[in-house]
Amino acid sequence: MNFNDIIGQEKLKEHLITAILTDKISHAYIINGERSMGKEFIASIFAAAIQCEDSKDAQPCNECHSCKQAGTSNHPDIIFLTHEKPGLISVDDIRRQINSDVDIKPYKSDKKIYIINEAEKMTPQAQNALLKTFEEPPSYAVIILLTANAEALLPTILSRAIVVNMKPVSDAEVKEYLMDVMEIPDYKADICVAFARGNIGRARLLAASEEFEKVKEQAIKLLKNIGGMEINEIIAAIRMINEYKFDVGDYLDILAIWYRDVLLFKATRDLSHLIFKEEYHYIKRIADTCTYEGIEEVIEALEKAKDRLKANVNFELTLELLLLTIKENE
Repeated sequence: MNFNDIIGQEKLKEHLITAILTDKISHAYIINGERSMGKEFIASIFAAAIQCEDSKDAQPCNECHSCKQAGTSNHPDIIFLTHEKPGLISVDDIRRQINSDVDIKPYKSDKKIYIINEAEKMTPQAQNALLKTFEEPPSYAVIILLTANAEALLPTILSRAIVVNMKPVSDAEVKEYLMDVMEIPDYKADICVAFARGNIGRARLLAASEEFEKVKEQAIKLLKNIGGMEINEIIAAIRMINEYKFDVGDYLDILAIWYRDVLLFKATRDLSHLIFKEEYHYIKRIADTCTYEGIEEVIEALEKAKDRLKANVNFELTLELLLLTIKENE
């Protein structure tokens, strides 16, 4: 693996490669980006390149003993912080795995690299403990924080690290990756791209998820038939939704993309930009029978449902109101 395996993120890659080539590697980095965007993958490549015994153009060679150790997560000078409590990185985790270890010189390399995934889970006490190392780091220490929410970190931590932000990858690059590398068919790649919104890790997970396929099929089946469903059938469908081991926000996104297709087709009569192309006949039927105002009402109802669920409003009541709005506008 090397920097060429990272899809998109050109500015971020350029920054890290330049740091290695110019020997200006900072003592602390914060890689900030959405969950599943590949932060740990990037940090692992950066760490392997720093430690590589035969690096060319700042790329890990993948052949030397150091690269082989890094590739199997067994490098003695690349340390991944672990934490026992789910959802929490405690002050004891930082003290035991970083503060008490950082004064020990590297085992075999010029650098000793610490990688803290989900750094936003550090308690304020843990961050303050880490701050002591940030303020007076040994010359060989490099600490890489990976976070989905840099704002959760203390300003004193942010000010003492180089913050690099991940950017959404273009839809074309995500689709090319899914089709060429994962060998996903065109129509399925389009759906995953629409859901991923530039997050290549999320696209990869969706493409490989049997649960996602099942949920998508059930959601489309509901949308096709909701016009003729009785209230008891709608309630039964809601209960089924609640049983999925799937983020309900993703379920609502399926509905939103369906109505995005309906609105787009109604406005353009063009099939080429539809996500659910294989459902063209149903989308055309809804586009022909629904008014623009009705489609907009459904899209607004979807956004309200998301907001209500985030605010912990009753799940079944929220979905019932949403599905009845959809039914009324069929």
